[in-house]
Amino acid sequence: MKEKNVKRMELGRLDRLYLIEVVKGLGITGGHFFKNLFVHTAHLFGLMKDRPASVTIQYPEQRRTIPVGYRGRHRLLLREDGSPKCVACMMCPTICPAQCIHIRAGESPNPAIEKYPVSFDIVVDRCVMCGFCVEACPVDAIRMDTGIVEMAQYDRKDFVDTRDFMMSQKPSEEEKKKGPPERIPPNELNGKKG
Repeated sequence: MKEKNVKRMELGRLDRLYLIEVVKGLGITGGHFFKNLFVHTAHLFGLMKDRPASVTIQYPEQRRTIPVGYRGRHRLLLREDGSPKCVACMMCPTICPAQCIHIRAGESPNPAIEKYPVSFDIVVDRCVMCGFCVEACPVDAIRMDTGIVEMAQYDRKDFVDTRDFMMSQKPSEEEKKKGPPERIPPNELNGKKG
């Protein structure tokens, strides 16, 4: 491999002080400061009603709207009889990069179903919200469409979502309107039909 010599640009005295760049940065910051100050003052006097006073929201009184498709807290889907739709295939703990999903499988009393999750735990504080578990599930048993994104707790043990907790979760209103996700059959992935 041939080496390429790159001529280094020499900086002048003024350039070495970075004074111009500092002034540019202060100009941008000052511009935002005075623009927000003007808008906030105009709101106080009732001059600008159509524009928000600032980008800061007053949490928890005000909440940001969650976009459709945003990954929130996990939920397990149920069958008509109320049992979990999960067949304990172990695809989600296998694909999970954070290794935060723990499933213990058991024999199902229903002869049509081979296995079911006796326990299904997700350690939420280790979860990176990648959604791989949702994509890997062959029976569409797990989703991240609850719209719950605030998961603060006071104790670490409260960060473990159990099977029963995830079975009690409901989809967000936006996700209900959107309907179930379109599932692509495995033989049609990557444009291959067969």
